[in-house]
Amino acid sequence: MDIAHLIQSALAPVFLLSGVGVTLGVMTGRLARAVDRARHLEDLLTRHPADTRQIHDDLGVLVRRTRYLNAAITMCGCSAVLIALVVITLFANAFFGSGFAGTIAMLFVAAMVFITGAYIAFLIEVRMATRNLRIGPLR
Repeated sequence: MDIAHLIQSALAPVFLLSGVGVTLGVMTGRLARAVDRARHLEDLLTRHPADTRQIHDDLGVLVRRTRYLNAAITMCGCSAVLIALVVITLFANAFFGSGFAGTIAMLFVAAMVFITGAYIAFLIEVRMATRNLRIGPLR
């Protein structure tokens, strides 16, 4: 296999890696917002003890959301590592023989399983956030 064809073959996983990176950026942004909101609620808890129950309920939702976001970020990170290993293995396959085809396929399938799990966890978190959305003052 010539080097030009090898680079063409590696291009699709590299673009996929770029997409996973953008997804990680979105998820970490949502996690940062949830953490900021939790800190704000904890501050409110000390200043407004009358609203304790509602604030604790909101904090409970944020805890569940951050768990889903952490799971999604972890799975995205695993997927990114596996995609990078696909690219490395593609090059190793070209230079050391054609014995890595099965490994490449398994790495790619594993990367897709992880990214699918990440998107499922992310969708659950988004649904949880919208289901618990309240606009207006605390009740």
